[in-house]
Amino acid sequence: MLSEQEIIRREKLTKLKELGINPYPAPLYPVNTTSKDILTHYEEGKEVIVAGRLMSLRVQGKASFATLQDSEGSVQLYFNRDEMCPDEDKTLYNEVFKKLLDLGDFIGVEGYLFITKMGEKTVMVKNFTLLSKVLRPLPMPKVDADGKVHDAFTDPEQRYRMRYVDLVVNPQVKEVFIKRTKLFNAMRQFFNEAGYLEVETPVLQAIPGGASARPFITHHNALDIPLYMRIANELYLKRLIVGGFDGVYEFSKNFRNEGMDRTHNPEFTAMEIYVAYKDYHWMMDFTERLLEHCAIAVNGTTKATFGAHTVDFKAPYPRVTMTDAIKQFTGFDITGKTEEELRAFAHSIGIAVDETMGKGKLIDEIFGEKCEGNFIQPTFITDYPKEMSPLTKEHRDNPDLTERFELMVCGKEIANAYSELNDPIDQRERFEEQLRLSEKGDDEAMFIDQDFLRALEYGMPPTSGLGIGMDRLVMFLTNNESIQEVLFFPQMRPEKKEVELSEDEKVVFELLKTSERLLLDALKTQTAFSNKKWDKAIKGLTSKKVAKVVKEGEELFVELASNKIEN
Repeated sequence: MLSEQEIIRREKLTKLKELGINPYPAPLYPVNTTSKDILTHYEEGKEVIVAGRLMSLRVQGKASFATLQDSEGSVQLYFNRDEMCPDEDKTLYNEVFKKLLDLGDFIGVEGYLFITKMGEKTVMVKNFTLLSKVLRPLPMPKVDADGKVHDAFTDPEQRYRMRYVDLVVNPQVKEVFIKRTKLFNAMRQFFNEAGYLEVETPVLQAIPGGASARPFITHHNALDIPLYMRIANELYLKRLIVGGFDGVYEFSKNFRNEGMDRTHNPEFTAMEIYVAYKDYHWMMDFTERLLEHCAIAVNGTTKATFGAHTVDFKAPYPRVTMTDAIKQFTGFDITGKTEEELRAFAHSIGIAVDETMGKGKLIDEIFGEKCEGNFIQPTFITDYPKEMSPLTKEHRDNPDLTERFELMVCGKEIANAYSELNDPIDQRERFEEQLRLSEKGDDEAMFIDQDFLRALEYGMPPTSGLGIGMDRLVMFLTNNESIQEVLFFPQMRPEKKEVELSEDEKVVFELLKTSERLLLDALKTQTAFSNKKWDKAIKGLTSKKVAKVVKEGEELFVELASNKIEN
């Protein structure tokens, strides 16, 4: 059902067409300036052509003021009837402007600049063109005399679901996404200046490799094979290092069929880079210089506010081993401990673990629960146990560890890096151990990628790789604690559709609301419906999943189902 405002706007649409005005014209509109240009490079009397949305209107007889919002900001417009319509025909002002325009409409304006008595830079409108008639009213926040905002578009679910509205009525949201682009550009610049090549690798993969995660599965009809949305691009980038590139990187869309929360979206952006003839010590130095460069490019400083914390991305960052971190915050030394000992310790400190978890998963759970949250300033956690890192080179000084680091900021991992495993025999053994974990019930254990093993057998030089969760990094640089705030279109649950009920269905529904569950015969009696009327009403409610009929023994009951009802 259309609202009253939507009906009125459609009537205006009809009247515009009757006046010979196309509400959705096709020709290019010759915009030559923006609101920002007008305000920052003001020239008295300069002729301008601007376009955007009409965001406010103050009609005052023969003269009116309005606000035009474009991609750069907003500017005041002044409409004077006799300036716009110097001849006898005043239709453009009296009819089109005063009666047929609405807030949100896109218009193009030709005019010249002047400053009002109140000192505001303004466009004197000589002519305007309707560029797009808006049929659905925007939620327009209003500020009262005391400065309080009313009707603000602030509900997070609505904002994320209708980002196109959010960006119009909350223009400050744009700044987050402008900073996001600045981050990507800064990172690209840093890599390109270092001489590394940006590449693209497959999103649809025969084997989802490069990370421990549950994939999305699809099917390729022509080949009649299952395919997986990529969980990481690591194994493909390493194939390119085998092929002879010294440094490759990719900003990749990855997909993981896992839970959603304030820091996880099933679709996310990662950056991975691999550089030949380097190790994880070199990569730590490279990473801290990279993030210092990016922080300055995005915010103009190495410091960023995140919640209650001020984070400083200025290099260098502390290095703490995984073993020392766990020892520091739990008093427990994981060195040389068996799977059973680790599981028993996890249980003893209240961490929920189960029999499917191997040593790596157990250590990961202990660190995640008891240590991770303590690292606020950028800190490298290094030298992970071998069981946690199936793609990482064995540590040069300790065969139980690997040459791996993760970068922690505000208690969250934002980067992961290795001295990459390039021994094909060792890599095969690590994959086979992952297969054993999978058979135990670990649905995040890695698949064995036979082609990747074949590539390693052709030889991969010593290599260091780095992965950064870009969405999470944007969160830290823009002071947003929810990943949904830094994604234009985060994944949402389906909207609950409003259910329209007939008059008879409403009668039954209202009776059910009193107790949510009634004997079918008793409910039928209360309605006083004929058999035909009753059958139609109850069938309607059950087909719309508003109510359901349940049998218990010999008795039939009607009960409410969870749904959204439009009365």
